[in-house]
Amino acid sequence: MKKIIIPLALGSLLTAGQVHAQKWTETRAGTIATVTNRGGQTLGYSTTSGVKLLTVDGFAFKDLNKNGKLDKYEDWRLPADVRAKDLASQLSVEQIAGLMLYSRHQPIPAAAGGPFAGTYGGKVFAQSGVQPFDLSDQQKEFLTKDNLRHILVTSVQSPEIAAQWNNNVQALVESTGLGIPANTSSDPRHGTRADAEYNAGAGGAISMWPGSLGLAATFNPELVRQFGQIAATEYRALGIATALSPQVDLATDPRWNRASGTFGEDPLLATDMARTYIDGFQTSTGAKEIRNGWGFNSVNAMVKHWPGGGSGEGGRDAHYGYGKYAVYPGKNFKSHFLPFINGAFKLNGKTGMASAVMPYYTISQGQDAKYGENVGNSYNKYIIGDLLRGKYGYDGVVCTDWLVTGDETAVDVFLTGKSWGVEKLSVGERHYKALMAGVDQYGGNNEMGPVLEAYQLGVKEQGEAKIRARFEQSAVRLLKNIFRVGLFENPYLDPAETKATVGKAEYMQAGYQAQLKSVVMLKNKANVLPLTKNKTVYVPKRFTPAGRNFLGMAIPEKLDYPVNMEIVKKYFKVTDNPYEADYALVFIQSPNSNGGYNSEEAKAGGTGYVPISLQYGDYTAQGTRDPSIGGGDPLETFTNRTYRGKSTKTINSSDLTMVTETAAKMKGKPVIVSMNMANPAVVGEFEKQTNALLVNFGVQDQAMMDILTGASEPSALLPMQMPADMQTVEAQFEDVPRDMKSYVDSEGNTYDFGFGLNWKGIIKDARTSKYKKPALTLK
Repeated sequence: MKKIIIPLALGSLLTAGQVHAQKWTETRAGTIATVTNRGGQTLGYSTTSGVKLLTVDGFAFKDLNKNGKLDKYEDWRLPADVRAKDLASQLSVEQIAGLMLYSRHQPIPAAAGGPFAGTYGGKVFAQSGVQPFDLSDQQKEFLTKDNLRHILVTSVQSPEIAAQWNNNVQALVESTGLGIPANTSSDPRHGTRADAEYNAGAGGAISMWPGSLGLAATFNPELVRQFGQIAATEYRALGIATALSPQVDLATDPRWNRASGTFGEDPLLATDMARTYIDGFQTSTGAKEIRNGWGFNSVNAMVKHWPGGGSGEGGRDAHYGYGKYAVYPGKNFKSHFLPFINGAFKLNGKTGMASAVMPYYTISQGQDAKYGENVGNSYNKYIIGDLLRGKYGYDGVVCTDWLVTGDETAVDVFLTGKSWGVEKLSVGERHYKALMAGVDQYGGNNEMGPVLEAYQLGVKEQGEAKIRARFEQSAVRLLKNIFRVGLFENPYLDPAETKATVGKAEYMQAGYQAQLKSVVMLKNKANVLPLTKNKTVYVPKRFTPAGRNFLGMAIPEKLDYPVNMEIVKKYFKVTDNPYEADYALVFIQSPNSNGGYNSEEAKAGGTGYVPISLQYGDYTAQGTRDPSIGGGDPLETFTNRTYRGKSTKTINSSDLTMVTETAAKMKGKPVIVSMNMANPAVVGEFEKQTNALLVNFGVQDQAMMDILTGASEPSALLPMQMPADMQTVEAQFEDVPRDMKSYVDSEGNTYDFGFGLNWKGIIKDARTSKYKKPALTLK
């Protein structure tokens, strides 16, 4: 980059007597100008945005509102809260309403169809002739017309394109209004498939780490801090300043389909992991620090989902109307607060607490001790206002989960509104109710209209002065999170630096080592592991039936190897004939059930409610709850959601057949099973037919090969119990951690929380001493 010193007359507005005291220089690369203040903050702005520089006390400042004077919010020497209050006071109601929006999912470039579609000049990307980093029509509209400043990014073609897109966004918003920069966010994107939440797909090179359950399985909070630090560095290089994570819900019901995104079911382990994760993400040090641990390497952590979403009745999930009720038969509601109040809100680092909180969709049935409402958590004044804001003193941003304010269209559709308990209110009334409960921001809303409607409702009910003050309160919270991470000073990126940072070798290595530390060995009969390299192995193909993913998108059936055979061949000789093999390696997924609802059964006149199975074989529920605790939906004519006596099939029942048929073909030769575990499983269906059993939570095939051949020793522990059978699953309480009877295998080992083997046997160390104590509760 060629360094250009910009003449004062062109680059700045000087106060009297300051000409000879200038302490800054400027360089330009294309349309991006970088200003270096000696002894102060580095600034960045677009030469196309109309922004000029002010020189005060010899330092440069950006004149974002273009009024020719230094406002408090433009003065990087002042604390974030002072700047935020000054800016909030200058904003129109429409501008505050825009701050309160959080965009729908944004692929870069926009998809041609489906739920994340977008256009460029009215055409899909492939037909538009634009660059992948150009802004879509929809993005331009919500950034300018609706004043939106918080964007959720999903897929990107490459890190460099992400950086260029970020610069285009920032240049646009810098040119409008008071120059508030965009705060871009992401769901978790560091998995071994590098995909975002709900399989929206992150794409782009980035370091690969085990999933959240895998991080929990290491029982090593310091490793999670390291992950947070590296992930934050890569996020900021991509232009991402807010992480929609960590998910610290206690996965107290093993059937919940979001368990894989948690740190497991134990309150103490989840608390420690939450604390270090957020410390890693939010803390800047050295030259990157601005103030109080915040700075240019900080990423706001939006911890989720208050007050805990892991106790859906029957294990059902509240993304769907059929899973809207969280229940507490064990009277354990408050224990779900522990990872928040003792972890996310009590950090060891200087940032103090997570900067944002997301409530879950669920109706926490019967837990409103003051107002007696059974409404979704974002609407519940007791849960948000009295508990989170009041008792626990949380004053950061509270953002609803996505589509909370929309209209429900079906109980079994993912991309529908999720206004649980307030379905009869108008969209504007829902916004107002959530606001008065203590919410600041609305996830998945691109349009400011309903927020302005909420404002007018407030004017009628309490007068304009009070509702304006309430709007400003949210604006200050939202703006502080943008100020603290330095976006007002320099939101721009150098694409070359982004390319060099994201997925750099040392980050990849750190992620790979974490993967190795996340694999749990449950069984090693007669020390069959580690295997000898270059022996002959048989790997059966895995059948995946046609189905639908979490978003409801169709998945075609396929029959293929479940691992990359080219990697396997670097460790072993491979045969398709089990009779020639020394070992069989069988790679399976944990049982994948139907979410607890069968649409076809409902269409045939039934209720639709069926059990969620954690076993591969067909399952019929017996002795289950009847009537249900939760029930009722405007689209249903009944309230009893029991599934007693009903049956369900597991989508991947053929995984069990893979194991049993392979064992028969091997005729006593070793069968090693590797399970990718999203939920606990009833392994009693096949465990006796295995010589070794390992579970992982999302690792690269190479990591499994390194474990199997002894290049790395297994060291992880189970972050959740493995149930003895489905009767045990039905008997446990949805809200209580570690309350199942655990499976005992053929070697006499109990697959309980904190169990794991290494080459010497059962692991007993400082981790098991600390975490295998009885689970904490908060009554």
